[in-house]
Amino acid sequence: MPTYTVTNSNFNLSSKQQKNLAEGITKVHNVVTGANTYFAQVIFNKTKKNNHFMGGKKVKDPSLFLLGQIRAGRPKKTKDKLISDLRDIIIKNSKLDETQVWVYIIDLPPSQMIEYGKVLPESGKEKVWFSNLSKKLKKKLSKIGI
Repeated sequence: MPTYTVTNSNFNLSSKQQKNLAEGITKVHNVVTGANTYFAQVIFNKTKKNNHFMGGKKVKDPSLFLLGQIRAGRPKKTKDKLISDLRDIIIKNSKLDETQVWVYIIDLPPSQMIEYGKVLPESGKEKVWFSNLSKKLKKKLSKIGI
């Protein structure tokens, strides 16, 4: 359900940092929203040298951007906690300060999302959605996480 794209600019993330970020982002999403961990995916990208501009000027400082596409329908309080906890996990694992971190969340209607070949359920209806999957897919998802 959530797809988080991490883009780092003007610095490198080690494999360990990527793993820690992926695990941290997944855990934050799970704990704050209640969505199963097997829905969360984290994709890493790095800008090429000299490909980051602000105000038309080349940026030389390290920066990290997190773009999360999540299912719509959650209350503001939940999204506020989600975005601040995501910021905190990024700072902890990237060693950047808060002025170098951007976090954006985009709400998408579940009816406009397909994962694992099925239209996604409304928030809170994951168990019913899961019960209608094939045995093979249930087994696969159960191996990925809760």
